[in-house]
Amino acid sequence: MNHLKAFLDIMRADAALIHRPENMRWLSGYTGEGCLFISGKDRVILTDFRYLEQARIQAPDWALTQVSGDAKYPVLAAKLAQSANAKRIWVETDFLTYDAHQALAAAMAGAALEGMGDAVEKLREVKDEAELDSIRRAAAIASDAFVNVLPRIHAGMTERQVQRMLEFEMLELGSEGTAFDTIAAAGPNGALPHARPSDRAVQSGELLTLDFGATVNGYRSDVTRTVGFGRVSDALRDIYETVREAQQMGLDAVAAGKGGADVDRVARNFIDARYPGSFGHSLGHGVGLFIHENPRLSATSTDVLVPGNVVTVEPGIYVPGLGGCRIEDTVIVTGEGCVNTISAPKQLIEL
Repeated sequence: MNHLKAFLDIMRADAALIHRPENMRWLSGYTGEGCLFISGKDRVILTDFRYLEQARIQAPDWALTQVSGDAKYPVLAAKLAQSANAKRIWVETDFLTYDAHQALAAAMAGAALEGMGDAVEKLREVKDEAELDSIRRAAAIASDAFVNVLPRIHAGMTERQVQRMLEFEMLELGSEGTAFDTIAAAGPNGALPHARPSDRAVQSGELLTLDFGATVNGYRSDVTRTVGFGRVSDALRDIYETVREAQQMGLDAVAAGKGGADVDRVARNFIDARYPGSFGHSLGHGVGLFIHENPRLSATSTDVLVPGNVVTVEPGIYVPGLGGCRIEDTVIVTGEGCVNTISAPKQLIEL
């Protein structure tokens, strides 16, 4: 996919300023600081001295405008807009701060700044083959890292120790960095869907939820596995098996043409019938250059899946005082269903 051409085809303004880092990268290949100025004839990266050479290497077809103390972003952007005779300029009003927007508006007297909404993000929802390949590689790294650390984690380790071990293993396998802040939540901490790893030691008989991901070429993977230490109770085992079955039902429901709310409902109804009120977050979300993108699999989603979407399927059950369980895969939507990029085992493992 020619990302820039796709954007120009839907741009309903004379020019656009792109500040969101993921969108700058998607449109130009440039990963440094600054912003992009795009018009019918202009492809310009505005940045400072620190990133000039990086921009030349990553985006050789783009012109460069150097920002400095005396030549700041709003002034230089205004000059580019004037040169392009741009009277209507798209900006990312959901990303710019109020002060940054005000500075641009003041510099561009005579031109109208208009919010572009999620124009670029909508284009990013459908991944091309190069993007999918990066996501597959990131998924393989995360899956292999989980398998590799299983023999080395044990009761008595702290959540932070497990977190660090898993993150280091992903780096060793080629990840550019973590896809997001790794979650390691054991015992009662597992009842917090986004618990932060602590110095609490994992105890025998508990479940440990690990939510983690790798990054390749900026693209993320997202996977969650829950493991037991020693023999877990029948109550925890039933929670685990309920989540595992619900997750498979969600995976089976994913396909092009399906609504995000419809897919969510399949897994949610199954869990709610057994553990009412214990599954309070959405079933899944899009994944790409940013870890939480559209389309969404949620009770309120109006998204309809199409081939090339990449989404997570991650039901969970959370019981305060007892613990929790979540199982998550990152899948590629196809016309017939989905392709699971995660190979990590999902049966209940008791270490």
